[in-house]
Amino acid sequence: MAAAENSMIYIIDDDSSVREALEDLLASVSLRSRSFGSVQEFLDAELVDAPSCLVLDVRMPGQSGMDFLRRMPGLGLHLPTVVITGHGDIPMGVTAMKDGAIEFLTKPFRDQDLLDAIHLGIARDQARRAKDAAISELRERWATLTRGEQEVMQLVVRGLLNKQIAGALEVSEITVKVRRSHLMRKMGAQTLADLIRFYDRIHAA
Repeated sequence: MAAAENSMIYIIDDDSSVREALEDLLASVSLRSRSFGSVQEFLDAELVDAPSCLVLDVRMPGQSGMDFLRRMPGLGLHLPTVVITGHGDIPMGVTAMKDGAIEFLTKPFRDQDLLDAIHLGIARDQARRAKDAAISELRERWATLTRGEQEVMQLVVRGLLNKQIAGALEVSEITVKVRRSHLMRKMGAQTLADLIRFYDRIHAA
């Protein structure tokens, strides 16, 4: 509930009456919103740093909602998106879902259906943001390791023993043990399994 109360819902629809109706609906359930008459207006705006969801109309002057939905990942926009339209059909709905929409609603739709989709979007964005924050923290920890500690970690997660790592790096086994102890502490890893999981997250594409 706290995440929903602190969230922001963005609305892109060229029909001012639709925007106003959606803003009123969201306000009635204590959800903040900002609305835009076009994709470009939205792109020109500064977004709030909070769990968010986008309600996107399909047909608009300039760039269409469907085109923008496809472009969003390339623009670094990862907002869960609810697509709405007054001219939808099944093939369009399938395309929207394939392009990443979490819901496709045809006007007129039930208020509760939209609210349910928005709450799902908020929950998904909150989870994404938490995951991104965790990965960012792990990368900061990785950056605190010395080059030698990073080299040891890279070989530890590959399953090499201390003796093998010492041979590969041409250092003593005692040096490997010291570096391994330091990197475990700096990374906040309690077990080898933790270390492997952290390494995979840090270096995930």
